[in-house]
Amino acid sequence: MNVLAVGAHPDDLEILCGGALAKCAARGDAVTMVCAANGDCGSAVHGREEIAAIRRQEAEAAAAVIGARYYCLGYSDLEIPLDMEARTKLVEVVRRCQPDFLIIHAPNDYMLDHRNAGELAEVASFDATIPNLKTASPACNRVPPLYYMDTVAGVGFEPVEYVDITDHFETKARMLACHQSQVAWLKHHDAVQVDEMMEIMARFRGVQAGVRFAEGFRPAQMWGRVIAHRLLP
Repeated sequence: MNVLAVGAHPDDLEILCGGALAKCAARGDAVTMVCAANGDCGSAVHGREEIAAIRRQEAEAAAAVIGARYYCLGYSDLEIPLDMEARTKLVEVVRRCQPDFLIIHAPNDYMLDHRNAGELAEVASFDATIPNLKTASPACNRVPPLYYMDTVAGVGFEPVEYVDITDHFETKARMLACHQSQVAWLKHHDAVQVDEMMEIMARFRGVQAGVRFAEGFRPAQMWGRVIAHRLLP
């Protein structure tokens, strides 16, 4: 299958669904990781251009751990738009991927970048099926199902489906470890040791699902996106 995951910032997917993506890759899926923003506000040390370049290298390295393709839409942090230009830019990525399903941010996640990136992915994945909306690649032939990934720290999120990532937790940890600039930034800005938070959340979701480590998801309940079989690994 083709799997497309869209996050706001370069480290979001690794934190929130990196284990599921690693498991998808291991079962032979073609995985594409996209971030809407370039991470240019994620530092108290580097300027915007410098940290954006660092974070792109980190994101590419993290995707390479599981052999995933990586795209960045290139918007500045705090400025992810929902206009037609942004939608069309992501439509082209969706068409290149031809996803069987998408993983996106939950609508109630903690900051506007996350919520906008999720809405942008929801809209663009529908727009990608409209032949009269022209981009370089041909239109997708169906509207793909959507899965919401966990919110940061799981606040306000009740999973419906779980992915057992026990055998892929170390891969998830290696992916997150590629984002060294964010270990320092999140400790400075949010007083969080992000690798510890990630492990705690994976263990907590694992307790809920009866396994050692897990990630939680919710399918989007929308006409045309509801399916009668499981797609998550």
